[in-house]
Amino acid sequence: MGNLKIYLDNDIDLELIKSKKIAVIGFGSQGYGQSMNLKDSGCEVVLGLRKDGKSFEKAKRYGFEIMSIEDALKWADVVQILIPDEIQAQVYKNQIEPYLRAGQYLMFSHGFNIHFDKIVPPSDVNVIMVAPKGPGHTVRSQYLQGKGVPALIAIQQDVSKDSKQVALSYAAAIGAGRSGIIETSFREETETDLFGEQAVICGGVAALIRTGYEVLVEAGYAPEMAYFEVLHEMKLIVDLINQGGLSDMRYSISNTAEYGDMTRGPKVIAQPSKDAMRQILKDIQSGLFADEFMEEMSSGCKNFLKLRQMNASHPLEEVGKELRAAFSWGQDKIIDRDKN
Repeated sequence: MGNLKIYLDNDIDLELIKSKKIAVIGFGSQGYGQSMNLKDSGCEVVLGLRKDGKSFEKAKRYGFEIMSIEDALKWADVVQILIPDEIQAQVYKNQIEPYLRAGQYLMFSHGFNIHFDKIVPPSDVNVIMVAPKGPGHTVRSQYLQGKGVPALIAIQQDVSKDSKQVALSYAAAIGAGRSGIIETSFREETETDLFGEQAVICGGVAALIRTGYEVLVEAGYAPEMAYFEVLHEMKLIVDLINQGGLSDMRYSISNTAEYGDMTRGPKVIAQPSKDAMRQILKDIQSGLFADEFMEEMSSGCKNFLKLRQMNASHPLEEVGKELRAAFSWGQDKIIDRDKN
């Protein structure tokens, strides 16, 4: 661990963020999770939303004060931008930058637009990041259980000389001080986050599950059995890994499973996979992925929407819907698309 400092609630002045007026721009997954937790922690929060946006009616149900983005900027001390990465730069240019004033705290939960210079703030505002290491719905569900999702903080500009304290206070208000907060940089958070999403926790895991399912079904096994083995049980195994690393997982599983893990796993994720991961990281570091993503988003999302539909219609998803509806564990939802 070296000199790594992990900040917890006892290290943080929660009253600092409660003395600031906070505007959360957006009410998607992170906007929902963070603003709900801020409100429950006693913070003064308004939402900056478009009246014709999809999130407006959802936010109204939770009793938030809602302003236009422009009015929220004029009102707030802290502005947390939680709209999708691909539209942040345009919204910033048209509705945020003209209303920024010296000494405000401009906050992000992902460093994408700052690190890749899609947004270049003026030198007289504080630029900070509070990045929960989990989806916004989990940020909320963990908070309600008295727990918290760990978070990263980073400081890009500190004109007020208290940006770190403000970032820590905000992170504590959304529950991160219950589990741990680590300081990093915008560059490190952005590049490691994109890599983790693409190569391991989203892209890698999804491809591994889907391919395993296909191999079993193509070999003649029941789709339901394939689903249980490669998808449902994944959550149970990851819980063990989350608690105590790979060693706790291996302590819990059978000797048969452990031997198979250590002898067969490296055949699945072998040198070609590592080479592919290295190339993915290079594309992130060079800005190639960022430019490709922004081009896709600005040109109608044709490939993105095609891929989304293709993945949503995979037989694995259809079998999963039926099984989850038939079992009690399918009723306990972190995500309710009608409400959050």
